[in-house]
Amino acid sequence: MDENFKSGFITIIGRPNVGKSTFLNRVIGQKIAIMSDKPQTTRNKIQGVLTQEDAQFVFIDTPGIHKPKHRLGDFMVKLAEDTLNEVDAILFMINADEGYGKGDQFILDRLQRVKNPVFLIINKIDLIHPDELFPIIELYKEKCEFEEIIPISALQGNNVDHLLGVLKTHLPKGPQYYPSDQVTDHPERFIMSELIREKVLQMTREEIPHSIAVVIENIEKRESNAVFIQATIVTERKTQKGILIGKQGSMLKNIGKEARKDIEALLGTKVYLELWVKVQKDWRNKQSQLQEFGFRNDEY
Repeated sequence: MDENFKSGFITIIGRPNVGKSTFLNRVIGQKIAIMSDKPQTTRNKIQGVLTQEDAQFVFIDTPGIHKPKHRLGDFMVKLAEDTLNEVDAILFMINADEGYGKGDQFILDRLQRVKNPVFLIINKIDLIHPDELFPIIELYKEKCEFEEIIPISALQGNNVDHLLGVLKTHLPKGPQYYPSDQVTDHPERFIMSELIREKVLQMTREEIPHSIAVVIENIEKRESNAVFIQATIVTERKTQKGILIGKQGSMLKNIGKEARKDIEALLGTKVYLELWVKVQKDWRNKQSQLQEFGFRNDEY
């Protein structure tokens, strides 16, 4: 190992829907975090790994910090806050198109207590006129002492390479934690369930909010190298089950069709996906079911 090799952990924090997952997927070069225009899409810490010749970046995409409304919300916010003192750098991401809001102050108050370098990342600059950028920078400069302020467009890739170069200068010398070809620390089963959940969020729009979970029940590899996957979509109400299934099963069929494409890209092989829908009333407030669905935290 080169004695000048650098490595470190970087958390991405911000209000819901500022583009954290889009940024992570852009940096890693493939989809490991699901994207939706609904807030609070990310529920667990997603670690993305980028390995270069002389450095390894381990990015942690956290759930958007928001005021919790149920135990799942408590879990998500605590998860995001707990990463602040465990990393080598913090990317505080904001949406250039939305500007300053109460949610930002909630995060800024917490950032005042951390010792690690904090970078302000102004995302979605492709949505505003360049003249609008300077007032945003000046406003946030007054709120917190940032290591550096970097405007980017995660969607289009503008200035992302520059951001990586700046981050590299702040990484400590260290080991390569993950193999060069590994892009996430999450098992494929987790990524599969997230890809299915993404399609539910995209296709059902406002009718099905965040009251769903996806559980991979069975994965079986056949002699033809095809992978057979059985998964259950869990929701809280019978009416939501009806929407998810759709007329003559049309919605569930479309969700399965689109999710299968992404899972095939992930696995690099033919996939057969079988989906079921199950009602579990008020699961987001039940500790046993939160743990069963993968939301584990010693305090919950």
